[in-house]
Amino acid sequence: MNLKGKHVHLMGICGTAMASLAGLFKSMGAIVSGSDQNIYPPMSTQIEKLGIQIQRGYKKENLVPRPDLVIVGNVIRRDYEEAQALLASDIPYTSLPKAIGEYVIENRHSVVIAGTHGKTTTTSMMAWTAETCKKTPGFLIGGIPKNFEFSFKIPSGDFFVIEGDEYDTAFFDKVPKFIHYRPRSVILTSVEFDHADIYKDLEDVKKSFFRLAELVPQDGYFVYWAENENVLEVAKTTQAKKIPYGLERGDYQAKNISFEKDFCLFDVFYHEKKLDRVRLKVFGKHNILNALATYALAKELDWEMDLVKKSFETFLGVKRRQEIIGEPHGITIIEDFAHHPTAVLVTIEAIKERYKNQKVFAIFEPRSATSRRNFFQNEYAKAFESADVVILPDVFHAELLKEQERLSPQMIVKDLKKKGKNAYLIPKVDEIVSFLKKEAKSSDVILIMSNGAFDGIYQKLLSTL
Repeated sequence: MNLKGKHVHLMGICGTAMASLAGLFKSMGAIVSGSDQNIYPPMSTQIEKLGIQIQRGYKKENLVPRPDLVIVGNVIRRDYEEAQALLASDIPYTSLPKAIGEYVIENRHSVVIAGTHGKTTTTSMMAWTAETCKKTPGFLIGGIPKNFEFSFKIPSGDFFVIEGDEYDTAFFDKVPKFIHYRPRSVILTSVEFDHADIYKDLEDVKKSFFRLAELVPQDGYFVYWAENENVLEVAKTTQAKKIPYGLERGDYQAKNISFEKDFCLFDVFYHEKKLDRVRLKVFGKHNILNALATYALAKELDWEMDLVKKSFETFLGVKRRQEIIGEPHGITIIEDFAHHPTAVLVTIEAIKERYKNQKVFAIFEPRSATSRRNFFQNEYAKAFESADVVILPDVFHAELLKEQERLSPQMIVKDLKKKGKNAYLIPKVDEIVSFLKKEAKSSDVILIMSNGAFDGIYQKLLSTL
């Protein structure tokens, strides 16, 4: 189907990837509409900028007038009224990943960025590097990169860079999203247990990555973090050219790390031989690894390395990833998407590294399917140890979980206090804001971590301070 002039309707349009797909389809000349019941920035803001109307809720009336094609997001359940109306009709429908593969990637060199952590930032970095190297790539990112106006771009060159999520595709297509992305090259950043709502354990998670590894052709590249045993296990199964990287292991290594006010710097070594000194505008060892993976793939693809280095110096990061959203009265407020304990740990460490000798308040909302459950009860307590003050609210929609499977913020606070840490359980957002108004002083840093709207804490805090 040629989408130009066709009406395409997206169910679950405010999802990070769905909002990007909406923009891609509109750029291709389609008439786009969408529905959602969880509408919040930054994706809702992007959709509004695109002039796409969002219908609130999943009602059968959303399919009037009749669309030519419906894209069903993975948040949509079969029992939703809109889904039932779709299934009862003869309207063609498909999933987001299948639509991307068929209508956007086609036969291009698909660069899939996968892993439990770092996907959005690494995809944004890879897209900006390709753009700086004049490859005129297309991309689709599960967040909004600050170097681009939107989280998507129609390709005019041979490359398409995409964030490869291991979450399942749709209620009628229960395979990982990245299976549909036609990978020619892959960057695998990490493999840990996540998505407790669809995977039963780590072995189950690894199966999805094995499937991805097996899809990469022999003339493709498989760039992988060499310091994670789960990643190494996955890498063994690919027939593509293997490119390991790391801080202390791998063909490509980052060494001699140092920090300036606005940059972190490191040397790139290949088989123990120094290739380059790199200046990176985003902070944290996890971002150094993200940049090293991007550098390694760009080098293997024979891109111009002076331009690759320039892309790192000018890479601005991603909205909601260590993003400074305000500095009222000298208090720096930072928003981050971290929700897995590993992501929480490295995010706090990166903030402490950047804001040396400044007091860091870490506020975390247990909101994702995994973080709301007690799989990582002990790991969360360890993840917060480097913060100066830790604040936890109640678990998001705690009433939907059985008590025996629910994360206990109370226990995390208790464990931290045993170690002499300043930790507080403050159930409601308005109470957190009041606490911070009283306790936070000029030069302090407030780091807020959530993968959702967090009851509007960001604007409430900015307004109050």
